[in-house]
This record gives sequence, C-alpha cells and structure tokens, in this order.
Amino acid sequence: MRRNPQAEIIRAMQMSPSRPILALPDELVSQIAAGEVVERPASVVRELVDNALDAGASQITVRLLAGGVRSISVEDDGCGIPPEQLVLALQRHATSKIGNLHDLEAVATMGFRGEALAAIASISDLSIASRTAEASFASKLDARSGELQPAARAQGTTVEVRELFFSTPARRKFLKADATELAHCLEVVRRHALSRPEVGFAVWHEGKLVEQWRGSTAQQRMADVLGADFITHSREARLDAAGSTAQLSVAGSTVRVWGRIGLPDAARARADQQYAYVNGRYVRDRLINHGARSAYEDVLHGNRQPSWVLFVEIDPVRVDVNVHPTKIEVRFRDGREVHQAVRHAVEAALALSRAPAISDDPDGSGGRLPQAHHGLMTDALPHDRTREGENARPGWSRPDHRGQTVLGLQDLAVLSAREPAPRSAAAVQDMESSTSTWFAQGALRYPASQSSTEALPSATQVPSGPWPLGRALAQLSGVYILAENAQGLIVVDMHAAHERIVYEQLKTAQAARDAVDGGDAAMASQPLLIPATFAATPTEVAAAEVHAEALAALGLDVAPLSPGVLAVRAQPAALPDADPVALARAVLAELGEVDASRVVQRARDELLATMACHGAVRANRLLTLPEMNALLRDMERTERADQCNHGRPTWRQITLKELDGLFLRGR
Repeated sequence: MRRNPQAEIIRAMQMSPSRPILALPDELVSQIAAGEVVERPASVVRELVDNALDAGASQITVRLLAGGVRSISVEDDGCGIPPEQLVLALQRHATSKIGNLHDLEAVATMGFRGEALAAIASISDLSIASRTAEASFASKLDARSGELQPAARAQGTTVEVRELFFSTPARRKFLKADATELAHCLEVVRRHALSRPEVGFAVWHEGKLVEQWRGSTAQQRMADVLGADFITHSREARLDAAGSTAQLSVAGSTVRVWGRIGLPDAARARADQQYAYVNGRYVRDRLINHGARSAYEDVLHGNRQPSWVLFVEIDPVRVDVNVHPTKIEVRFRDGREVHQAVRHAVEAALALSRAPAISDDPDGSGGRLPQAHHGLMTDALPHDRTREGENARPGWSRPDHRGQTVLGLQDLAVLSAREPAPRSAAAVQDMESSTSTWFAQGALRYPASQSSTEALPSATQVPSGPWPLGRALAQLSGVYILAENAQGLIVVDMHAAHERIVYEQLKTAQAARDAVDGGDAAMASQPLLIPATFAATPTEVAAAEVHAEALAALGLDVAPLSPGVLAVRAQPAALPDADPVALARAVLAELGEVDASRVVQRARDELLATMACHGAVRANRLLTLPEMNALLRDMERTERADQCNHGRPTWRQITLKELDGLFLRGR
C-alpha cells in the first residue's frame, strides 16, 4: 500500500493537542510581512524606488549584482533622512507619509504602509546612508547591528540590500536565473520611468550600465522606454480635437484620462506593452484594462493585444490604494465612472483615421511631388487647380471616361495615352458632384431589405483641399482599388472599406433612432412564448433579484423560477435571434462590475456588423472611377476607417521612396 505523506501530516495535526494562542515574536511577524511585500529582487527595487520618488528625487540610480540577489543599491538625490530618524525608519509601520485616518483615505504618495524597509531588513543585510540639506555629513545605519556612523555622500539617500533571503534559504531556491531576475527589475524601473518623465533613471548590472533614461518630456520618455516605433504607431488618447485632457464628469467628480494608445495595426501577440497608472501609480486594474480593451472591440483582428500607456487622475478620496501590500491593486468608489472614462478616451482616439495624417507627412514622398513620368496620373488635387500661377504643383488631367467600367491597368493605359483635354471649372465641379453622390445614384446601394436604408445619409459634398487617399487610378483583380496621392500609391480593399462605412452609418442611424425614442427609455422587449430556464449559481440568482430594474431597462425579464433556477421570460426586441440564456448569463456576470448595457450593445453591434458585411460591395464587382473616388472620400469621413468590422486593414500606403527602392532608382 502506497504511503500518502500529505494525508499523514494532516492526520498528525488533527491528533496533536491544540496549541494555546500566543503573540508572535517581532522577528516572525517581520518574516510574514516580508512574504507579503518581497517576492523577488524586483519587489525590493519597486519599494526603494517608491521611497526615492516620495523624497523628491530628480535622479535615481539602481545598482544590481547577480540580478539583484547578491546586492541591490538604490541611490537618490532627494531630501534625505535626518540621523535621529534613521533607526525609526526601520521599524514596522513607521512612516512620514500618513499620520491619521484622513491621510490614509486620501493617499497621494507612492508609499505609505511603513512596512517595506522593516520587511526587507528581516530577510537581508540592509544598510541606509542618508544626508539632508542641513547636515554637514551623511549618516549610515547598519540594520543588523544597529550601528550608526558617519559616511560620505551628497544630499540624498542610498539603501543597500545584500544577500536577499539569506535567512530564508528555502525561498531563495524559488528565484529564477540571474538574467530573469534582472529582466523583472528592469521592468519595475521601466514602469516608474514612464510615470515620472522629469526624473532621470539609470540601472547598472555587474558594473555595466544597462539602461539610462534622462529627464525629458512625457512623449520623449515613452519613445526612450518603449521605442520610437511605439510613438510612430500610436496616437494621443484625448477626447477633443483641441488637445485638452479627456474628462468625464460623473456624480459631481471629474476623472482625467490621458496618454497614448497603439494603433490596431501595431497590435502585438502579447500584452507586454499595456501600462495603466492611477494618480501616477502603476496598477493592474481589471476595470481600466477592460475599458481600454472594449474600445478596440471592432478594430482589432483576432486575439491580438493592443499597446497603451494610460494615466488616470482621480480624487484620491475616490480610490482606495490600501488593498494589497504591494500597492499594485486599487479599488474605486465608482468603478463604472472610471471604466466609462477610459473607454470614451480610447474610443475617441481610435475614431480618427490615419488618412489625414499622411498628407502632412513630409517624409512620405521623400521630399518630392508626383511627376508625369512616374506612371498613370489622375486629375490634380483640388488645391492644385485653385493655385495656378502661385507656385502651384504640376497638374494632370485624365480623359473624360466617367461612367465607364474600369477593367484594369491596360484599359487605363490606353485611355491615358490619349491627349488630355483641358477641363473647365464647370466640368470639374460636375465630376466632383457626380462622384460625391454615388449612393443617391445607386452606384453601390445598400440592400433593399434593410429597414435603415432610408435613414442612412448619403455622401456629402467633397471637401476642398488635398485628399489624403488621393484619386482612383484603377481596380485590381476586382478586389483592390489603386489610387494616387502626393506620397505615392494607395491600395484599398474595397469590400473591407465599404463594410466599415456601412457599419458606421448603421450605428449612426441606430443611435439617432435611440435618441428619438429617448436615451433613458427602457429597451423594447420581446416576450418569449416558452420561458428559457437554466441552472443558475447563487451569485447569478442574487444578481437577478438585486438588479431586476436594470435588467428590465435592458429589455430582459429574468426571475427565479425555483431555488437554483432562473427563467428568462423576455429578451430585447433588437436581438430576436440571440440566445436568451447566454445573453442573460453575460449580463448577470457583468452587472455590478462594469456597464452591463455594454453586453447588449455589443450584441447589437454584432448584428449591425453582419448586416454591413452583407450590404458591402463584393469582390469582382467592377466599379467606375467616380464610384471608386466616392468610396475614398467616404473613407476619409468615416470613423475607424483604417480597419473593417473584423479588424482587418482597409488600406495601405506605398510611398514613392519605397517604389523607387523596388526599381533601384537613384542608385
């Protein structure tokens, strides 16, 4: 018979007499606290850098040996610690950052618990050397012996931690290789560096400088820490075009959100570039991450992970940072308030298309303008026609073949070989008018079966000025539209682009109908002929009873049928084909955590996305040049036009510099 050591240990504990309740010795209490605060060398680096920032440091230097296992030294040029307070600094729950309950409820510093130094000292050989501005020399305290002696250093503090976990060798065995521990330490410093761009950071390992970030602006610091590609493939997360910080006022308070979010095209396989901060503190918060991620719902392809650096500023009274000893988790008084603020800020940034930006890129064309010998040209851009005689760009004309079906490059080559005829202003205006009204003329009509077609707006007047997506040249393989702009060649997936346009128009029409019906009105519900029942957990039963009014506002009628069983008697009329049980479970799971109406909204958006997919122009549909140009103009006016409803890109830019490289021009 095999022995079961675990069962024998449990049996021995049950048979042993009960022990009396005793107060734990301070050394054992410190060891327990160290297990909560210090997990690995990176935990020590985090706590010591927090203290340096709270001391007002402008330069922080971290020195490591063996990935921080043998030695960790954190130097700063902050305010320093008076000699008479050095001994007190190593005592548990001794801190200068809070003094009463009110301070604890409105923490504005990185550290406040007063446990870190005492916990670290209990599992390592720790010493502190510090000097204030008033002191003529520094004082150094050895935590093991308690000896205080003079030392030489400038104003600031140096905390040195040697032989981490020397008193608990079993925990030391759980540490990883030195390279792994070094990577974790670098990540901790990287998180601090992103939130405090005005502070300089340097990290040394085994006497070699491995990372250094000098004090700079927030954008420059992001480029230094995350790479220049992050800045290139991201945009500022702000709600208004004027550039003010995104604000959402809920219940009389204001939440400020700012930062940079990665473009969907630059999404990564891992979520290793998602940084969220609350009042300057790096946090891992489910509400913030969910709010940001939900804004990417219909622009991200597959399981790709977007990048972001988001800063949330909120009244400290409305957030509890005293949740976990590591201070990496927080709890908001109104989680929905923060969730909505983050989602709206990210959505507003993602709504902007990249198309207008390429017309302002001076490097996109390599400092040149399109010339006639580069290939088949279209009409001049609008501003070229209006600046004749004023150093205007060279203009080009195309034969008048409006209404003809463009079969490919060969047909266009034949047409472009003809002698171009000058156009009058009236002819140009007539062409633009016919191009911009293609929906009304039936060039690419939406399916007649859709009830929303009458409410969808037609394309408006083509704006004056340069067109970012240029002029259409031809249709390739019945799938792609080739267009020319000042930077070079534009390739458009016509089905994906038209799908996004129809989808956004359907959402706009739906929102307009909701506004007419009343934004606060309950959603129309459809009673079920036979109620759908399902076995529910106690949490789901409680949520159904507590949030009955919220469920009714969403068009759901969910009520207990018997202990442990819920019945769905009605579901939203806008989702007649939805699975009532799955919908009810999803809403109940999110009630009380995030905005539950997002569940129904996502389901409605999926329905509209399906309608848009079926209503968009299909592959092998031959388009005329006016139809292709009108599609390009609608893309420039449509939010999130860079991706289709499934997250696939809708267009790509190929610059003249890239084309010259393909043909070795200039070499």
